[in-house]
Amino acid sequence: MSTVVSSYPAASTRAVDKVIDRVDQHCARFVELSPFATLATVDADGFPDVSPRGGGPGFVRVLDEHTLALPDRQGNNRVDSLRNLAGNPRVALMFFVPGIEETLRVYGRARLVSPAEVDADLTEFGKQPLSVTVIDVERAYFHCAKAVMRSRLWDPGAQVHRSVFPPMGQVWREHTKAATPAQDDTEMRAELALEL
Repeated sequence: MSTVVSSYPAASTRAVDKVIDRVDQHCARFVELSPFATLATVDADGFPDVSPRGGGPGFVRVLDEHTLALPDRQGNNRVDSLRNLAGNPRVALMFFVPGIEETLRVYGRARLVSPAEVDADLTEFGKQPLSVTVIDVERAYFHCAKAVMRSRLWDPGAQVHRSVFPPMGQVWREHTKAATPAQDDTEMRAELALEL
C-alpha cells in the first residue's frame, strides 16, 4: 500500500459493516426508484470503462435478492461494456435517485442473455431491449451523501444553463476534426428521441 493511502485513518465500523452480499428490501426499493445508473466494466487487459444507463424508474429489475437484470437499449453501437463482459464478467453499478443524496453501489458478475431468457417484461418506450445483462450480486451498499451534497447535484439553483457550453454538434465536429458541417442540436435531439 502506498504511503499516501496508509496515511488515511481507518474506516469507521459503520462504513465497513454496511457492505452486504445481497439486494435487501432497501436496496431493491432504491433500484425501483432509480432512473439512472452508471455501469463499470473492465476489459480482458484490465482497462476500465464506465457507461451511463437510464430509463424510467426501475428500468433495472430486481429479479431476486441476488440477481439484477439490466436491459441494453439502442445506443451508439460501440458496445464497449458488452465486449468487456465477454472477457471479464466483473461489473459495478452505481444507482442515483433524483432528490435522494445517497447512492447505491452494487458489485457482481454479469452474463449476457437474450430478453426471452429473463422472466420479466423489460419493454420500455414500446421496445424490447437488444440484450440483457444479468448480474449475480456479490456486494451491495449505500454510499453516503457527501459527494452529492458537495456537488449540489439535485439543487435546481446549481444547474448550468445550456448556453454556457457549445452545442454538441459543434463540440463533436471540433473534437473529431470533422470536415463536415456541425449537425444542428435540435435535429440531433429529435433523432435521439426517436431512438428511445
